[in-house]
This record gives sequence, C-alpha cells and structure tokens, in this order.
Amino acid sequence: MSLVRIVRLLAAAASAGLVAIAHADATLEPPVSLDVPYVPTPNEVVAGMLRLADVKQGDVVYDLGCGDGRIVIAAAQRATNVRAVGVDIDPRRIAEATANARRAGVAERTRFIRQDLFDTDLREASVVTLYLLPSLNVKLRPKLLEELKPGTRIVSHGFDMGDWKPARVARAGNSDIYLWIVPERGRR
Repeated sequence: MSLVRIVRLLAAAASAGLVAIAHADATLEPPVSLDVPYVPTPNEVVAGMLRLADVKQGDVVYDLGCGDGRIVIAAAQRATNVRAVGVDIDPRRIAEATANARRAGVAERTRFIRQDLFDTDLREASVVTLYLLPSLNVKLRPKLLEELKPGTRIVSHGFDMGDWKPARVARAGNSDIYLWIVPERGRR
C-alpha cells in the first residue's frame, strides 16, 4: 500500500471520528444550572443523619439533592422495608446514583428522579434529608411544612433553617447535623 493511500485512509478515519464526536456532543443535554454545587456527604455523616432521623422499618426517605445516591442507598440498606427516593436536577448525578443503587443491590427499593426539588411531591416521605445551602433550606421550609405529615423527620447536613429551631443538633465527623420534626398543622 502506498504512503499516499495510507495517509488518505488515516485522514478519512480521523474525519469520521471527528464527525462522530461532534454528533455525540450535539446530543448531550445542555449543562444544568445548579443552585448548590455537588459536594458528597462523607459516609460517617450519612450514617449520623440516618441515625438522627431514626430511619426504621416502613420509612420512606427522600433525599433532596441526592448527588451520587449515597444517602438513599444507605437508607435502603438499613432495613428491608425502607424505601428511598433521591431527587436531583443534574442528569449525570441521577445516572450515577441509579448505577450505584444497582451495584449496592438496593435498586428495587430505591428510585431516583431528575427534577427540581421545589417541583417534587413530598407527601409520602416520613424522612427528608438535605445537604443544601442555608438560603435554600429557608426557601424550602414552607414547602416542607405544607406537604409533609406531622411527625415527619427532616435532617440537614451542615446547615440550619433560619429561625426554625431544630429538635436536636448532633455531630457526625466534622459536621453538625440538624433534626426537625414537622409539627401538627395548628402549631406551625
């Protein structure tokens, strides 16, 4: 084979590869605007949050801003009758969380939803976990109080909810974790 023919074949292959790469980039979803940067919760904090929330048989745990799914997965692993739902706006995090739940063997008791947490129906939750920013926690508070049943436990990693005093504050690793219990309707 002549050198000219080899160069043409390489050029054609490179051109085809570039076309495929350009097509792949065009099919990717546009980047999402995140209100909170993705920062994974350390495993000792995950365990502390689930302990503070007293996650037990029959609970339905919602993790708002679930990232890689570690809280959802750990909740589902606590008891065979715990269901857990992760909500995140970033499609990459949802794909990663779904794959992580499959690998952990809890896919049948977990669900991951790509959605804005303010659009998520939280009424079935008995526990809600958060690792958001303080301003977002405060903005989310009316939705939590409106949709969640009295007695629902809310646990936040690192940040409080403004003037809503937590029922308990604990330490896990190097972080504070906060627990609130949704009060009866007349006491909000």
